[in-house]
Parts: sequence; structure tokens; C-alpha cells
Amino acid sequence: MRLIKLLANLGYGSRKEVQKYIRMGIVTDAEGNVLKDDAKTAHEDIRFNERPLDPAHGVVLMLNKPTGYVCSLKDTGKLVYELLPHRFSERKPVLSTVGRLDSETSGLLLFTDDGDYLHRIISPKNHVAKIYEVTLARPLEGHEAAIFASGELMLESEKTPLKPATMEQTGEKTARLTLYEGRYHQVRRMFAAVGNHVEALHRAQMGDLTLGDLRPGKWRLLTASERDGLLQG
Repeated sequence: MRLIKLLANLGYGSRKEVQKYIRMGIVTDAEGNVLKDDAKTAHEDIRFNERPLDPAHGVVLMLNKPTGYVCSLKDTGKLVYELLPHRFSERKPVLSTVGRLDSETSGLLLFTDDGDYLHRIISPKNHVAKIYEVTLARPLEGHEAAIFASGELMLESEKTPLKPATMEQTGEKTARLTLYEGRYHQVRRMFAAVGNHVEALHRAQMGDLTLGDLRPGKWRLLTASERDGLLQG
């Protein structure tokens, strides 16, 4: 792939803008040699403003999503893409969220431009665990874990029962909930079905992947082992 097309597909600018950057000499190899559009340099050895290029197709990144942001490219209000460098919203293929967290839910959110990988992560048949920390309006009554684990809970307007989920009570009004599917507002609707209301919701983990020391609003690329590990649980 020619250098102009590669950089444009990675979101560094339009083809005209990228052509200008190449003429300015800010696209170089690892040794600082200025590159032309017909350069045969390997992707990992190309530098843009002295920094390595983002990975090509198949990139996966993780964001610690704060509350107040919407998982969309087009909605009004604050969008999760505003927390990433602008080039990530201009990539081709598009960088999509792996599932969604609603505006008032915080925590681990993945993005990828690999549609097959995205669908494998969110598919219930691949059993990728999504672990949430929940704060409730009222004290837990003790029966909730059994109901969630039964595989028989039917949410309003749904035609099939939820898959079994695991709940660990961590406090009078707090719990840790593990799901293997991702229906619309599922956690909030599950607790509503047992007579409670979710006041705060945070996704802490997917598979073995945690946020670690990644602060709210910050992001990082996943390593190849992290990326592959999500489908090996």
C-alpha cells in the first residue's frame, strides 16, 4: 500500500493533507530519513512526527470510560471518541466500540476496527465474561443471586430468558455481577426485575482483562497477547 493511502486509512488526514505532510518531511523511517510516497518501508519502521504509526487493521484499544459520555460517533453531547486522538475516529475501516456502555456507566470499554473480532467478543457463545461493580438504591434482600443464576429470568419485552449470571454481594447495597451476554441496559433491567434500582454501574473487567492503573478518560492499545487472550477464557 502506498504511503499516502496507508496514512489516510489510519486517520492521519485526508489524502491531500497526508501528501502535504510527506512534502513537509514529517513522515520518516526509524532512523529519521524522510520518506516519499513510493517508500517500501515496513509499517513498524514508519514514523509520523517522530512517533510510530498506530497499528494497521486489527487494532484493539481500551478506554477507561468516565460517566457522561455516549458510545457513538454521531449523537449529540459528549462522545467517547472525544477522549481518543482525533485520528482514531477517521480510520478506515471505522473504529467501533465493542458493545456499549450507557452514558451513566463507567469503566472498561474496547474499540476495534476488526468486525469479526468484535462479534466474537460480544457473542454469548464465546463466553467472554463481563464483570460489573454495582451500587444499588436499596439493600440487597438475599434472593437476587439465585434468581440471576437460574437462567430463567425474563426481562420485560424480551422473548428469551437471560443466560445464567453470577452475583457476589460485596456490601449491603453493592454487588459484583458477571454476565456472558450483553442485552440492552441488561444490568439495570436485571435489578429492576428484582425490585431494586442501580445508582452506579462500573464495568471492571472483560475476561482476564482489567483496567489496571488506567485512569478515567485515559486509553491504551492492547498487546497481541491481551487481544488474543480475551477469546481463550
